[in-house]
Amino acid sequence: MQVFSYEQLYRFTKSVFIAIGCNEADAVLATEVLLSADLRGIDSHGVARLSGYVRLWQAKRINAKPNIAVIHETPSTAVIDGDAGLGLVVAPFAMQVAIDKAKQVGTGWVSVQNSNHFGIAGYHAMMALKEDMIGISMTNASALVAPTFSIEKMLGTNPIAVAIPAGNQPPFVADFATTTAANGKLEILQRKNAEAPIGWVQDENGNSSTDANILKKKGALLPLGTDREHGSHKGYALGSIVDIFSAILSGASYGPWAPPFPAYIPMPENMPGKGLGHFFGAMRIDAFRPANDFKAHMDQWIERFSNSTPAEGHDKVLIPGDPEREMELIRKKEGIPIIDSVVEDLKNTGAIFDITGL
Repeated sequence: MQVFSYEQLYRFTKSVFIAIGCNEADAVLATEVLLSADLRGIDSHGVARLSGYVRLWQAKRINAKPNIAVIHETPSTAVIDGDAGLGLVVAPFAMQVAIDKAKQVGTGWVSVQNSNHFGIAGYHAMMALKEDMIGISMTNASALVAPTFSIEKMLGTNPIAVAIPAGNQPPFVADFATTTAANGKLEILQRKNAEAPIGWVQDENGNSSTDANILKKKGALLPLGTDREHGSHKGYALGSIVDIFSAILSGASYGPWAPPFPAYIPMPENMPGKGLGHFFGAMRIDAFRPANDFKAHMDQWIERFSNSTPAEGHDKVLIPGDPEREMELIRKKEGIPIIDSVVEDLKNTGAIFDITGL
């Protein structure tokens, strides 16, 4: 394990995005989105993904200079074609469109086609907070998840993020995969040669497994809930909703046809749409009630839940967003720890472009 400052990782990551052809503004934005995951402790979606984006670019599946365009809209809705750009760039563009529409008519809803992996969903949802808006962000992803009662991989980890402003209290920020665990967490275990907890994955016959490499052996991730008795049908339903909102609504590819993140995996045949899809929402608080009244009640809600009696062995009850916010404060001060295998991967990626600094 090695520790790097945010500034060091920022310089390195930005240089890589510049090297693949991004302009200055897009390289800065992509770097900020990617490193926001590392700062918030979501290591699976931070610089550990950088080499994956480069490989997609090498495979000509990422356009470093996209012409991102609104291809259909109404006063409150829009569909955006990402032109195969970095999702790290396409998604903030689309979320800003949703915010701008909400400023005009109260709410804004934007679906995106022809995009790629967009980093952590929470970054995009949180863009709405500074405008006194509720932000919603979701995306479909590579098909790695077996629906309840299935052995076939049909859905992605399909995350949902919702960011809600408060007054004196920090915002409520829920950001979660609709699987028991995100694939990135499985990748972290692979790098550590560690086993997966029971309930994360199943083998090719649908049996429970602890093999962190099971996806390479025809296994699958499991929906949130793990099995029917523990509510996996609900996780399956949530992942399906994300897939429909993000891809079918936008014209992206969905279900088992969603483009895989690993560049070495062949693209699915007979894809029904264009690229990955995202969905964003922005809701102006004062379109419903005075913003100050709402935020005062959010403060009360947060304070009451935070002060609820914790179960034995626990110090406090957490509000969604608490762990990530606390981690961000620590890592801004103490640096960002990166496991050795990821450091080596980053150095190898930098070597492609003669970029050093790690």
